[in-house]
Amino acid sequence: QVQLVESGGGLVQPGGSLRLSCAASRSIFSIKPMAWYRQAPGKERELVAVMSSDGSTNYAEFVKGRFTISGDNGKNTVYLQMNFLKPEDTAVYYCNAWFRAYSYWGQGTQVTVSS
Repeated sequence: QVQLVESGGGLVQPGGSLRLSCAASRSIFSIKPMAWYRQAPGKERELVAVMSSDGSTNYAEFVKGRFTISGDNGKNTVYLQMNFLKPEDTAVYYCNAWFRAYSYWGQGTQVTVSS
């Protein structure tokens, strides 16, 4: 089993920044690929960023140049640094990981971008 706990969400003004954290119950080396998804009100859940097993990263077009996914194995934590936030980034952000061919999800953390 893998437990994922997101934190770091909150209210931020447009153009601001937030750093989301996903604390895992085991080494992130063993639960890759890891990813961040988000779901805005009235919309389907969408992929935001991925950290693959080989360490490579990929991003959705709408966050390229603004968001960065990274990991700290010593802390069993994956981060999503979000810069130049826009109102359309408002959503619940979810951490996702794979372990033994099974997908795990955190409970999500709310990000609201508004003036």
